Amino acid sequence: MENIDFARVLVAFAVLLVSLTFHEAAHAWSADRLGDSTARQLGRVSLNPAVHIDPIGTILFPLIAMITNFPIIGWAKPVPVNPHNLGGHWKRKFMAIAAAGPASNIVLAVVAAAGVRLMGFDTAPGGAGGMVFQFLIFMVIINVLLAVFNMLPVPPLDGGNVLAGVLRGRAADVFDSLRPYGFLILYGLLFTGVFDRVVFPISSAIRGWLL
Repeated sequence: MENIDFARVLVAFAVLLVSLTFHEAAHAWSADRLGDSTARQLGRVSLNPAVHIDPIGTILFPLIAMITNFPIIGWAKPVPVNPHNLGGHWKRKFMAIAAAGPASNIVLAVVAAAGVRLMGFDTAPGGAGGMVFQFLIFMVIINVLLAVFNMLPVPPLDGGNVLAGVLRGRAADVFDSLRPYGFLILYGLLFTGVFDRVVFPISSAIRGWLL
């Protein structure tokens, strides 16, 4: 415990909380704009983290990962979307709602990267300036990782929902039948090294471009 940098953990956790909040709020806002008021009625069109927090996925797992130096795994409460309220071309609208979350993370990463460049990479590590700089760096790293991870074409993730909107006929039915097993598929990808070969290289390339 004495080797844990609690200040660094606190900054990383704050960044993750902000990032997940923006992600879910983007889903809720886009769903409301496209005709489904379910999220608004539940108070999810909000940047208040309290309405999006999942105790396990937003607090427990991320803190354990940060303290033990494991890759950060985190999630917030999913925003409910009722396709029946989206009207015509509902699949396109559903795709847009799904893509809104990762898109919000990319926007946050770009804004944070601009802040990093304005401050300069020679910012002194100590003091308030160093803390802000570290916060911005974490904003870039975590938001890019969230965006890339969530766009994997696996049913419970946003990328899976985007792909579901593209597929038609038999392919759509087969893909939809995988939805109950989505988390098992994710764990399989995690333990077979797909994250190391796909998610991390892509996120590293985007971070390199931004920074």
